[in-house]
Amino acid sequence: MTKGCFIMIDGIDGSGKKTQLDLLVARLKNSGLTVETTDFPQYGTKSAGLVEEYLNGAYGTAEEVSPEQASIFYAVDRYAASFKIRKWLQEGKIVITNRYVASNMGHQGGKIADPVKREDFFRWNDQLEFGIFNIPKPDINIILHVTPEIAQELVDKKTARSYIQGAKRDIHEDNLSHLRNAEQTYLLITRLFPEYTLIECVEGGNLLSVEEIQKKVWQFVERRLNNLEIVTT
Repeated sequence: MTKGCFIMIDGIDGSGKKTQLDLLVARLKNSGLTVETTDFPQYGTKSAGLVEEYLNGAYGTAEEVSPEQASIFYAVDRYAASFKIRKWLQEGKIVITNRYVASNMGHQGGKIADPVKREDFFRWNDQLEFGIFNIPKPDINIILHVTPEIAQELVDKKTARSYIQGAKRDIHEDNLSHLRNAEQTYLLITRLFPEYTLIECVEGGNLLSVEEIQKKVWQFVERRLNNLEIVTT
């Protein structure tokens, strides 16, 4: 049986995660591998109810909800999905997730200005998700980097999403300061934690093409899969 592998693709809102996930899925399937996907938050499910309310501003602005409070909303949703993720991995499948624990670290950690307190939050969040909720840890962690300004432009091109009830952006996407803080925190994560790898999607102030970004993603994933002795063709 093929060894299971868990891949995470993360980054700020509008960084092209879903597009790159879909292209990666197609490439892996063409290599003869069985692939399953997850997408967080799981909008429309009971486990994502608090997340949807938070992103709609029901509890106030992003800054009025503490990093710990918001992180628990998201952690519960991932816990609900952890059972199917673990099952797929045990079946030897490749599992790719659009967002995971790094999203809490980036978006919620970005609310914390003090660097010592921010790193304390990272450790707290790690214990919450991987300790208390005992969710699976990814084998491959990719952070896509785009600037917040480009990200907002890409968000505005998205089709309507039911969880924001007709609005163009949720409270994270609409707050440029929040996105800038999240961007810097994601960059910090890739410096502090070697298991997270940054894929640069902007060069010279311009967004790379979808194909150029996918080439970078595939080269990294293929190398890691080979290291994990998961064969691609």
